[in-house]
Amino acid sequence: MPNPETEILAWLAAQKGAMLDALREMVDTDGGSYDKEGVDRVGAQVARFMAAQGIPVETLPQPRFGDCLRATVDDGSGTGGGNDRRNIVLMGHRDTVFPKGEPARRPFTIDGDRAYGPGVADMKAGLVMNMFVLAAFRKFGGAPGPLVGLFTGDEEIGSPEGRPVIEAEARSARAVFNSEPGRPNNGIVTGRKGGVFSVFDIEGKAAHSGGNFEQGVSAIGELAAKITAIHALTDLSRGITLNVGLVSGGQSVNTVAPHAQGQIDLRYVEPADREEVMAKIEAIVARSHVPGTRATLTIKGEFLPLTQTPAAAKLFHLYEGAARDSGFATSGEFSGGCADSGFTAAVGAPTLCAVGPVGGKAHSPEEYLEIGSLVPRAQALARSILRLDATGL
Repeated sequence: MPNPETEILAWLAAQKGAMLDALREMVDTDGGSYDKEGVDRVGAQVARFMAAQGIPVETLPQPRFGDCLRATVDDGSGTGGGNDRRNIVLMGHRDTVFPKGEPARRPFTIDGDRAYGPGVADMKAGLVMNMFVLAAFRKFGGAPGPLVGLFTGDEEIGSPEGRPVIEAEARSARAVFNSEPGRPNNGIVTGRKGGVFSVFDIEGKAAHSGGNFEQGVSAIGELAAKITAIHALTDLSRGITLNVGLVSGGQSVNTVAPHAQGQIDLRYVEPADREEVMAKIEAIVARSHVPGTRATLTIKGEFLPLTQTPAAAKLFHLYEGAARDSGFATSGEFSGGCADSGFTAAVGAPTLCAVGPVGGKAHSPEEYLEIGSLVPRAQALARSILRLDATGL
């Protein structure tokens, strides 16, 4: 009788060329977070692939950003324990940080052992890997329960529409594998910071800076005072960082500034730190250092921290062995970056992040993918799924 594990691993070993072809098409398709049409074109590629493999796909329409796609592989052959009918989720986002037209300016290329292009590692290679792993289980069976491939469209801006879909899926998940890019040392991510992205808008009063300076109220003067106070909340010993990374304001050089804006990036480790620091930010925004100014604070996006629970630790040790048997050693790392994996962990799903193919220099023109990692990382994911019953999860 055929052995599904042997067949799955052998089939994946033969798919490197097909994976690269799919990756080329995906990288060469526009897909910035605010380009819904482009992100949905990437989704259409995923849907075509799934249809060709006989895998049903449900489209969950989203009004502003890329639609969410939910692919399912369930042949009813799961033989695990009491939890074997809970979904095993393979997750990834289709959007990138790059402006429209970037693939035309900088298309997918291969140079030696590396591939380049916008989003090649973060995280289109992970999407392709998930597609082929799902196809392998569709062809040969053997999964210890239903598999769900979740392909979202707005992670790079905090998943404002994708988050409810992700959380709903994770609440009933047995395990979640998020295929963000693997680390350059072959590591995966077992912990991440949370992040809050907010904007504060300041209103002052315009006046001619020479003719009636004393009648003006400078929003930019207030902005400067608030930035200094916000940055002072940074506490590196606790992993808390504050960065006002974008500022704007003013009307003209010879006008007392009637308006100004700052955008804040808060990163934290412990969930309780979020409330503490946000309360301090709110107090800073509410206080007027320059009399006569008014300010408002708006949260634009947010990620929750990924924390390693005992169940997630079991999942990591399972992956560690699967990686070893797939030809590489791995380790669990903590990252200051945020990802959708924080949402799944927060609702109780055992979660691993950065199980995708290895890459680096994300969000930059030098972003790269280690081509040789495509097959081994796919095989490690498949082995982890096949052996999930052994964890007791």
